[in-house]
Parts: sequence; structure tokens; C-alpha cells
Amino acid sequence: MNTVKLLHIVGARPQFIKAAPILRSIQEYNVIHGGPKIREILVHTGQHYDYRMSQVFFDELGLKAPDYHLGVGSGSHGYQTGEMLKCIEEVLLKEKPNVVVVYGDTNSTLAGALAAAKLHFPVAHVEAGLRSFNKKMPEEINRLLTDHISSFLFCPTKVAVENLRREGFTHVLYGGELLPYPMDWLPSESGPIVANIGDVMYDAVRMYLELAEERSTILEALGLRPKEYALATVHRAENTDDPERLRTIFESLETVAYEGLPVVVPLHPRTRAALSSFLINPASFRLRILEPLPYLDMLVLEKNARVILTDSGGVQKEAFFFGVPCVTLREETEWVETVDAGWNTLVGSDPEKIIRAVREAKEGIESAWPYGDGEAGKRAVQVLVHLARGQ
Repeated sequence: MNTVKLLHIVGARPQFIKAAPILRSIQEYNVIHGGPKIREILVHTGQHYDYRMSQVFFDELGLKAPDYHLGVGSGSHGYQTGEMLKCIEEVLLKEKPNVVVVYGDTNSTLAGALAAAKLHFPVAHVEAGLRSFNKKMPEEINRLLTDHISSFLFCPTKVAVENLRREGFTHVLYGGELLPYPMDWLPSESGPIVANIGDVMYDAVRMYLELAEERSTILEALGLRPKEYALATVHRAENTDDPERLRTIFESLETVAYEGLPVVVPLHPRTRAALSSFLINPASFRLRILEPLPYLDMLVLEKNARVILTDSGGVQKEAFFFGVPCVTLREETEWVETVDAGWNTLVGSDPEKIIRAVREAKEGIESAWPYGDGEAGKRAVQVLVHLARGQ
């Protein structure tokens, strides 16, 4: 049995989490098959480079050290993507992988997919098919372009599959329903392959929640009681780049705190920089402002919050996983299942909507489960091996 070489490209905090279940599934696959039948190569672009946004996740999640750390850092979209393209291309020419695996919707995702596609290496996109239908979001552009140059599209939900169908993708494994695992057949279609494997972030929560609850002391450190605080995160460009939106959001969070519900805000570096540039002092608000938190602490804070306010896609989903009401500080979301289920309310930056949604947040809503069974990583690895060997 020939060795399959999979090259994974990550660069930002959410991608480290999404990659963890697949990298672990590769390790399990190699053990089951009696040796290193899959060789994984991990490339870190350096899009997130602060310890609290990068290395701490490798430490907590038990990820292997990157084989390549490109050190691109921050910058404009054009500069950052261009530097990544240049550096990733050099790695690909050296390593010549069977498949290049990219994750999510960041500039690292697009740069990795574009570099691979131009060199004719097959691209697998984990978390494909998501759409907010707002092309003003850089993430939406990254999703669209990555999907349309990928060979394998691993969707987290049936809705994501249907989005790709509408865009002309026809080779859908298993009719858009959750792909069986294990499979006893090989796909025979030519062209880009679409499969609903389930959500790798749900895999990650299942993998790490018990460890988080054993290790994290974040509630004790902050003097918080379960279900007696709100958790808020703000980092999307649409909010941080607009001084009026950013100020309105923080003033609304202060109103929530003033009404008696403490608000904990782990502050993203981009948000801190934006507040400073707009001469908005976060210390002037009655909020619990924190530095960015490790993944395990965030899981514990999310699970025990009464309500979560966020503009993050991943945090919206994690709120749903834990059955915590979510107030999304955007006008649209790519995770429409959470809205349809009644757990998520879209409010944008409207202060009246924000306050009302927090006041009306209710737990215990009955809802269908759209995110798979926690075996997405195993499905992805099985399909990748089959398809890589069939090239």
C-alpha cells in the first residue's frame, strides 16, 4: 500500500481547531493500518502569530509542530494573500503532495487553494458550501473562490451541500445526506466531489470538552457562576472597521451589564487595535475585558454562559452545541441552521435589537441536529485516501 501525502494549510485560530479532528483521525488510521500509510505535512502561514492566538492552540490541542512556519503575519488582504501564495508555492513544489487540505474561510484558505490549483495539486476544502450571501465580507469571497477551485468539497451540513448544488456542483456523494462511515465503496464520479461529512468543529468539542472541564479554572479565576453572565466576542471587519458600529456594540454590551448581567469580553487583537484607533477606551465600559483565551477556557465559558453575543461563525455553532442562546452581531449568517432552530437571533449593531434579544433569550428550545455525529474527521480521511489513491 503506497503512502498518501496530505499537506494541510492553516494560519488562524479557527483553523487549528478544525484541523485537529482530521489530524487525529490520520494518526488513528495509521495505527489501524499498521504503519504510516498517510504522511501529513502541516503548513502554518502565520496569519495569526500571537501566542494566545496561535501556539497555545497547538499546545492545548496536542497538534504536531508545523513542518513549515511561513511567518507571514498581518497586513492588508492583498499583501497577506500575496505573501502566502509565494511561500506556499515553494513548499508545494518541494513536497509534491497527493492532496492539499484547506480549512474554513480565511486568507490562508484562499492562498493555499489558489497556489495548489495553479500547480495542479488537488484541493480538499473542509467546511465547504457555507454562504452568507454577503460579498462585502472578505470571508464570503474566500469561500466562493476556494470552493470553485477545489476537487473535494467537505460540507458540514446538508444546507451547505444544497448551496453547492445551486452553484452547479453535481457530483454529490450519498444524495447530500450525511456520508456513511465506514464506507465500503469507492466514488466513481469525475469532477469536483461534494460530501456532507458533518461538522469538524463538533468533532473538536466532543474531543476536548471533558479535558476542558478538568483543566480550566476560568470560572473560578473570574468569580463567575454558571448561567449568571454573558459572553461576547467581536472581531469581524464589518464591525471593527466601522467606528459607529463598534461603539454602538460596546455601548449595548454595557447596557446588558448595567441591567445586572456581567459581560465577559475576550478581546481580539484586531478589535483592541480598532478601539484604540477610534479613541474608544474599552476600560471605560463596565465590561470584563480579557486577553484572547485558549480554546479550553473558551469552551468552559461558552458552555456555562446564560447568553452569547458574537460575530464569529465558530462561536455561533459552539453556542448551539451547548444549547446556549446566541445573539449574532451581524445581519446574516452562514450558519442558518442555528437561526432556523430558534437558538440564534441576528441583530447586527442595532442597540434595541441587541438588548431585546438578550432579555428574551430562552433555553430549552426543541430543535433538529444538523451537524453530524462527531465522526467528520474520520469520514474526511477515508474519502481523501480513496480519492488520492485513485488519481
